[in-house]
Amino acid sequence: MVGKIIKGVAGTYTVVGEDNHRYECKARGIFRKNGITPLVGDNAEFEITHEAESEGNILKILKRKNELIRPACANVDQVLVVFAAADPEPNFNLLDRFLIMMKKQGVDTVICFNKKDIAGSAKLELIARNYEASGLSLVYTSVLYKEGKERIEEILKGKTTILAGPSGVGKSSMMNMLSEAALMEVGELSEKIKRGKQTTRHTELIELGQDTFLCDSPGFSSIYLTGIEAKELKDYYPEFEKYAGECRFLTCNHISEPDCAVKNAVEQGIISRGRYDNYCLLYNELKSKKQF
Repeated sequence: MVGKIIKGVAGTYTVVGEDNHRYECKARGIFRKNGITPLVGDNAEFEITHEAESEGNILKILKRKNELIRPACANVDQVLVVFAAADPEPNFNLLDRFLIMMKKQGVDTVICFNKKDIAGSAKLELIARNYEASGLSLVYTSVLYKEGKERIEEILKGKTTILAGPSGVGKSSMMNMLSEAALMEVGELSEKIKRGKQTTRHTELIELGQDTFLCDSPGFSSIYLTGIEAKELKDYYPEFEKYAGECRFLTCNHISEPDCAVKNAVEQGIISRGRYDNYCLLYNELKSKKQF
């Protein structure tokens, strides 16, 4: 039988079979011998060893479409990254780092700004200026009042999605809103440091509907760009692409070069100044890394 691994704890894997039944399976020793670790999200061939107890053995891991390191998950269709529009204030530099790393891994990203009810119109307009021109999907929610729930459900339908973002932005509350079966523990936001308590302890796919899975992931407070050179960074900004052939120099990095179409677009307000300033910071960070 073929199924999808939705949870793995201490060497035991929960697999949803083609019959939509759940089986508790062990991985055969050949996986350890070959250095293969089954991941949540893997499609796998398995055999039923005890029908009554719904137990089995995983025989083979089918070819993966992709593989994420954090959380450890395979065959991801997209990431829904959640930031708070306010309380805590959104860290756009951190968000841009996350978007770059997802683009590097070839995973589509949808940006969700939660807590729209307390953000105020000026903050929401700033967010729109920063990201609506990026070509990325953007959605605003208020989990407290269940605003945006139908739009999120539409985005998730028929896909395997990772729910990501910093602690304290309402990820676990969103999981609870979308699935009562999730029963995630919700951490309170620390008033002193404006960070949330970490409440996600293991990787698990929550089944929301037919072929629809959502995986919560540990919150992050920092991201280091790895495997990217400074000269490649421009390729991770979708809003730069249309200007690629309009700069004076084909190798333009959009930093200090004259007659740069990207910089002109920034001056005209077509490309977000905030996004561009973060690009410059990250470019210089990557450039200084190479020197050492």
